[in-house]
Amino acid sequence: MTTPISGVVPPLVIPTKNGALDVPSLEKHLNRMIDAGIHAIFVLGSSGEVVFSTSARRKEILENTVRIVAGRIPVMAGVIDTETERVIEHIRQAEEIGVDAVVATAPFYALQGEAEIYRHFRLLHEATELPIWAYDIPVCVHTKLSPNLLVTLAKEGVLAGVKDSSGDDVSFRWLAQANAEAGHPLQLLTGHEVVVDGAYMSGADGCVPGLGNVDPHGYMRMWNAYQAGDWETVRKEQDRLADLMRIVLVQGVQGFGAGIGAFKTALQLLGVFETNEMPKPVLPLEGENVAWVEHILQKTGLLCG
Repeated sequence: MTTPISGVVPPLVIPTKNGALDVPSLEKHLNRMIDAGIHAIFVLGSSGEVVFSTSARRKEILENTVRIVAGRIPVMAGVIDTETERVIEHIRQAEEIGVDAVVATAPFYALQGEAEIYRHFRLLHEATELPIWAYDIPVCVHTKLSPNLLVTLAKEGVLAGVKDSSGDDVSFRWLAQANAEAGHPLQLLTGHEVVVDGAYMSGADGCVPGLGNVDPHGYMRMWNAYQAGDWETVRKEQDRLADLMRIVLVQGVQGFGAGIGAFKTALQLLGVFETNEMPKPVLPLEGENVAWVEHILQKTGLLCG
């Protein structure tokens, strides 16, 4: 892969039915987003149920995604696991399947310092010729990747980019500044769906919005306006998407069940997924929560009333 990844890169939400991968829905889902113009797809991230998936399920998801995409856009594969050797095993699998880049977090569970995290990414780099992206998600791995560490690894040729889901807009701004001063060795993608406009103003190269599974066209309109310097359209589209993100404000459900549960429910209501089934032990949304998601889809113009 010679062209750096940028633009709109949704983190793929996974359709299942009776516990099995729902391949027809996956095909419909990927084609819908590709037809909307997305620039790449991130598979097996937080939205992609990576931590819920066995090695066999990871392989099944990657193989089907690569087959369906058929080279139309780059495929980025999450190789997320607790420690270095386990991540390298996932990299080997991703290489065999034929992805275009891999995405790894800092090590977790056995918590370590910055020196060990630095060595972790260097060892991953030594193990593969694929571009490596750092996934900054401290809420899950309990370590914040510092701008200095990320830019240092980029200048050494270890990292190709950063998928920033830290929710730390100050740190992201400092990272964008440091990256620019270093000659832009990193591609920077924000995973912060409701403030993508702010990330673009900071100099982001694109976004990885979970909500982009539900409304890829909205994020494409915002990206195209950003490229054209039309900041008024960027702001208006982001305001509408911020309203759409209210689908996650369901009652009695938290975290993954609320966020990805709402995305899957929206995709079912839109006729993309056959079910809104969730991985065990998470239950799917039902009753009033489904009605809430439907209400927001109607309010934001994605579903007719």
